[in-house]
Amino acid sequence: MASLQQRIRSTPARRWGEWLLFVALIGPNLLLFGIFTYWPLIYNGYLSFVRWNFLRPVKPFVWFDNYLNVFSSRLFWEIVLNTLVFTVWSVGLTLVLGLALALLINQPLRYRNAARATLFSPVVMSGAVVAVVWSYIFDPRYGLIDQLLGLVGLNSPDWLGTTEWAMPAVIMVYVWKNLGYAVVIYLAGLQGIPRELYDAALVDGAGPWARFRHVTLPGLSPVAFFLSVTSVLATFQAFDIIKVLTDGGPVTATTTLIFYLYELGFVTYDAGKAGVVAVVLFLIMLVLTLIQVRYLERRVSYG
Repeated sequence: MASLQQRIRSTPARRWGEWLLFVALIGPNLLLFGIFTYWPLIYNGYLSFVRWNFLRPVKPFVWFDNYLNVFSSRLFWEIVLNTLVFTVWSVGLTLVLGLALALLINQPLRYRNAARATLFSPVVMSGAVVAVVWSYIFDPRYGLIDQLLGLVGLNSPDWLGTTEWAMPAVIMVYVWKNLGYAVVIYLAGLQGIPRELYDAALVDGAGPWARFRHVTLPGLSPVAFFLSVTSVLATFQAFDIIKVLTDGGPVTATTTLIFYLYELGFVTYDAGKAGVVAVVLFLIMLVLTLIQVRYLERRVSYG
């Protein structure tokens, strides 16, 4: 009886001890997360309502003037369109080509491990280094593409100097750099599909296309969902390749929202408009992520 009363009295102290341990373990992480994530987000929202050039000691409130100036600019909407084009093509090509290469490398081929390492190697390389190498490949007079096209009597376009070809060139380089990541993730998903499902499909007389449609695609749906979300978020934040390859040009042909944010904030020193673009970029990424989670996850099969 006495031991039971002691346990009852010790329960509140034990709970307090567990809470203190929890705070001690999670507190530093929450503090760092708040300092480096939440506070910049809140401060950026504040900057979008002021006029400031990073030098003046005062930041006068202009309320929604920055938003009106940005939204009434034709340039802003052209840049939004550039961002959507870059994102749709980059993510689409990465997912489709990544799946095709993963299906190929998943076969019992010779040197497939070397092929996997080769495909993944651009992922770990610096985007700036990749862009420098490709700037020589795109050279319309001496580049590798010009030499290859010359073998069939064709001339290479000025990839990086014309508004028609600059965006396709940037998309090509971005997809090339990030394709290996999608391949590796797809391979992990393919190897996680039970072999018994394929055997059962063969017994039922399913052909290659039927097995791919009814076994492979449902089995890869969680992986595809993960890649679609992460690829969209990463593409919206792509900066280094665009900066080195085209510097947002020619004119504004390859200027995306993240690059426009950089120009407003660190070239023209307009913190207010840069804050507006950052808010818009955050909201677009948030909405797209919620749409993907809301509608795409319904088709994901975790069985």
